[in-house]
Amino acid sequence: MGTFAFKLPDIGEGVVEGEVVEWMVAVGDIVKEDDPILSVMTDKATVEIPSPVDGKVTKVIGDAGDILPVGVVCIEFEVDGDGNASASKEEPAKEKAEEKVPEKKKEVAPEPTPSPAPAAKQTSQPVARAAGTKALASPAVRQRAREANINLEHVAGSGPAGRISHADLDKHISGGASGASSWSPVGASAKTELNGTEEIKVIGLRRKIADSMMASYSSIAHFSYFEEVDITALEDLRQHLNATRPEGAPKLTYLPFIMQALVKALKESPECNALYDDEANVVTRHQAINLGIATQTDRGLYVPVVNHVEAMDIWQSASEMVRVTSATREGKASAAELSGSTFTITSLGRLGGLGATPIINKPEVGILGVHNAKERAVVRNGQVVIRRMMNLSSSWDHRVVDGHDGATLVQRVKTYLENPATIFM
Repeated sequence: MGTFAFKLPDIGEGVVEGEVVEWMVAVGDIVKEDDPILSVMTDKATVEIPSPVDGKVTKVIGDAGDILPVGVVCIEFEVDGDGNASASKEEPAKEKAEEKVPEKKKEVAPEPTPSPAPAAKQTSQPVARAAGTKALASPAVRQRAREANINLEHVAGSGPAGRISHADLDKHISGGASGASSWSPVGASAKTELNGTEEIKVIGLRRKIADSMMASYSSIAHFSYFEEVDITALEDLRQHLNATRPEGAPKLTYLPFIMQALVKALKESPECNALYDDEANVVTRHQAINLGIATQTDRGLYVPVVNHVEAMDIWQSASEMVRVTSATREGKASAAELSGSTFTITSLGRLGGLGATPIINKPEVGILGVHNAKERAVVRNGQVVIRRMMNLSSSWDHRVVDGHDGATLVQRVKTYLENPATIFM
């Protein structure tokens, strides 16, 4: 038997380090080549690292939240044959890496080796979780749950953000789980004071979001502008196009129309389709209109990009938007699909609301927030009538975009949406 020491691989895109999001294996686990062993987050995306060999895990290096440089040994296996003894020798790169991760190289107590579970009859109730969130689990845990006919929404997770581990699944199968987390509401028959707390380490995407939002809000002089839009005519056109859409074409929401309206408006306001390098004091205006679409997932907020919307028609815009947002929600979006935007749209969808102050996706200089459409009583030509109305919220980098310019862009979008035929002229 030999030892195989595996180094964190070069993930590409100029990435030099990654944050450990989750270990999918523990010391003592038997793995096969290409089994997922580690989830790593970079500045670009979250990447699952597969096992390079068949073997038994003997050591893992780094806890969730630790930063590991590319090239450092992150896991060791016991394998048949001689292994790769040279890879586990002390090397300058490794020594330097371990300085960044002090005292994190350690033996981890083995978890029970996962074994196929018998089919379980679902008698439990869904576990209480924060509104809008789903059960978090690795692909291996999800596969075991499917094989055992277990709904993960009924399993309490003990990991960060309630993530479900193999041990949690074993506990649920054995009947040891209560079916609710410690902060679940008490039954209607009694009300009791609750004093429990839950600490959740801010790691992975949530930490990236926090860092990005703080960098944007603390360095950009935001100003916001709000407007309401009468989309009654646009709704009629949308309904007609959906009823007569080509075979295989996606059903149109409002966003593809807004994307196309932005194409025309941004061409007339090029100062708004730009990136600001505040260190070099250079604003780069872009001819290409690459629209970021803020997308909520069960792992947090991502911004996939629809590139070159200026070269698309309404159907192509809709298809590409559906493709990149679906890939993002499924965790399949590439790093290239999550970068390169020149302007961002964020939609609150059915959550609605009257207004918001969206935070700019730095280094962009503007962002447009879209609220849900509602029928409201409005005054037109001195008469109170029912019209379908939508609110828009926008934020701008006031260092480089004047209030007049940001407001003008929104007014142009409003004009196109209220007269939707002009979007296509």
